[in-house]
Amino acid sequence: MILAILIGVLVAGGLLAWLADRWGQSWPRWISLLALGIDLALALALWGQIPGRVSLTGQQAWLVELRRPWIPAWGISLHLALDGLSLLLVLLTLFLGLLSVGCSWTEIRERVGFFHFNLLWVLAGILGVFLAVDLFLFYFFWEMMLVPMYLLIAIWGHEHRIYAAIKFFLFTQLSGLLMLVAILGLTFVHARATGIVSFDYTDLLGTAMAPSTAMWLLLGFSVAFAVKLPAVPLHTWLPDAHTEAPTAGSVILAGLLLKTGAYGLLRFALPLFPGAAHALSHVAMALGVVGILYGAVLAFAQTDLKRLVAYTSVSHLGFVLLGIFAGTALALQGAVMQMLCHGISTGALFILVGALQERIHTRDLTRMGGLWAVVPRMGGVAMVFALASLGLPGLGNFVAEFLTLVGSYQASPSLTVLATLGLVVATVYALSLMQRAFHGPNTAAWRLPDLTPRDMAIMTALIVAIVWLGLYPQPILDAAGPALQSLQRSAVAALAAVAR
Repeated sequence: MILAILIGVLVAGGLLAWLADRWGQSWPRWISLLALGIDLALALALWGQIPGRVSLTGQQAWLVELRRPWIPAWGISLHLALDGLSLLLVLLTLFLGLLSVGCSWTEIRERVGFFHFNLLWVLAGILGVFLAVDLFLFYFFWEMMLVPMYLLIAIWGHEHRIYAAIKFFLFTQLSGLLMLVAILGLTFVHARATGIVSFDYTDLLGTAMAPSTAMWLLLGFSVAFAVKLPAVPLHTWLPDAHTEAPTAGSVILAGLLLKTGAYGLLRFALPLFPGAAHALSHVAMALGVVGILYGAVLAFAQTDLKRLVAYTSVSHLGFVLLGIFAGTALALQGAVMQMLCHGISTGALFILVGALQERIHTRDLTRMGGLWAVVPRMGGVAMVFALASLGLPGLGNFVAEFLTLVGSYQASPSLTVLATLGLVVATVYALSLMQRAFHGPNTAAWRLPDLTPRDMAIMTALIVAIVWLGLYPQPILDAAGPALQSLQRSAVAALAAVAR
């Protein structure tokens, strides 16, 4: 029952945090930390069980699995399962969740209990997405993420929060409905072929269907996942949502919600429709390259510091899309590494931007400058994560982008060469960020406090994580390896079937 406990602790913790608000504002914060700490301890206890136990297809034993009937007449079950790939993302969710509570400690002063209720419930929905194996249950958790995140933006966001929250809701809700139609279509096709109605992922794998049917169903899934990723041109909700969200909301959006789109592609879209995915691969890779270059150029053009960091997510997640559809072993490893490293590095940048905005009450880069001498600890930490963003060797993003580019070169040399240009533009926007915010003259005569011990504890944890991923990524690659190998085998089999 450990998988149900992981979700249940956050659901119960959110309710308790909301009720505890009447006792004082510190109670919801400590309850949230306790709930996330319990979950993180449980997830870490699973880490040692990884070797030889995991498989994406379920043909081997999952690391942990829970299966109970829910609506048997419709073939719907409470089927949760965990392998190395999903465990990595569960750990990332709980780690960033803890840091989100920490970075909100002084920022959120109104309706604190309700804030932490929504925070824990959106994290519970994200865990459900990473653990659900029944497609109906997956869709339930996919939608469960939506309302708490909408409320986080709409209630505790900045000036244009209502506009950003509605835009986020419309994009994700409409694309989610398209995915529901695709799920129902796949279930009907499977029922017609086998006579069995099932929403279970392991039952639906290998369902026989016409190539045109597979393509339409893949597009239904892929549009929903591309909106969350986000892929150009379905990304326009992201800069507004990031800019207007509170700091914790931005961390969860960038570090976790975007990863649900990439995870959906890896877990569901490609394995369920390998032939259609291969036919669509060069188009998807091209969109990934467009996202890499477009996001990097737009990031450089921003004067709003938070909007700048938001556009870097479009660029970095372009590498994920490129690696997933390249389909080679190295490219898939690079995509998973980029999912983790982007969550850490961009989450850290949003925490820094939130801390800076809390002190100077602006995100306008044209009003900044000379801050290094005023807040040297903040400047030093910002430099670490700016260098991570541009892919400095020794930090995790370099490993991720290197693996992605080397693996993608085997699939499309021309697109890979274009994607490499994104590293050049990333260097420009990362160093420009440091120059405009922290160097030069202090024309505004800023005088503000540096990072507090609590802030430094948060940033130290993130620095340790990004350095560890840059210097010793092998445990991550080993954990995700069996799942990615299974995905690659299905792609090779589909390619062979097309050749015949």
